Amino acid sequence: MEISNLFQAGGVVMLPLLFFSVLAVALIMERITFWVKLSGRQNRVVREVLNFYRQGNVVSALDNLQKNVDLPIARIFLAALELEEPTPEEFRLALESEAQGEIPLLKRFQNIFDTIIGLAPLLGLLGTVLGLITSFASLNIGDVGGSKTAGVTAGISEALVSTASGLVVAIFTLFFANTFRGLYIRQIAWIQEYGGQLELLYRRRYERRDR
Repeated sequence: MEISNLFQAGGVVMLPLLFFSVLAVALIMERITFWVKLSGRQNRVVREVLNFYRQGNVVSALDNLQKNVDLPIARIFLAALELEEPTPEEFRLALESEAQGEIPLLKRFQNIFDTIIGLAPLLGLLGTVLGLITSFASLNIGDVGGSKTAGVTAGISEALVSTASGLVVAIFTLFFANTFRGLYIRQIAWIQEYGGQLELLYRRRYERRDR
């Protein structure tokens, strides 16, 4: 079935389903670009920064972070390292507060994905109901095989096509939304791990300085 015939057969609910599908594809592409950029650079940057800081080369560590300030982990580290002689507790709070501030960026569009996943099947169900209404409205027991049979067929077609379309949009969006949710959870764990390493290094420097 051609695309134009598919939309015609699906009825009025195909328009919002088309909008949701286009929106989902656009947001998925943005998230894929975001996560690919993160995974491709941040591991290298963080290892370099931690090595510089471990060696006592704070200036090089800060320079490296400034050059990669578009990465969330770089902004988190900078929030703590740019403080003037903080206590270990202040250093930890700076890391944690900045990490919390980065969460909306990491979870961006998740609510929209959830909305599409929830509404697409409901729109498909609405199309099913409208198609069945059309079928029953066209049904005439005394005219079986007559001219009104086409209306029954069209109503059933609308019901099936709209239901299938709603499920396809929801399943497609759900797959990527769950993938991005998994990447977000892994990223939070990764930030906590490397943030903890940086905090530990700072505590050691702070204690040596006090001695």
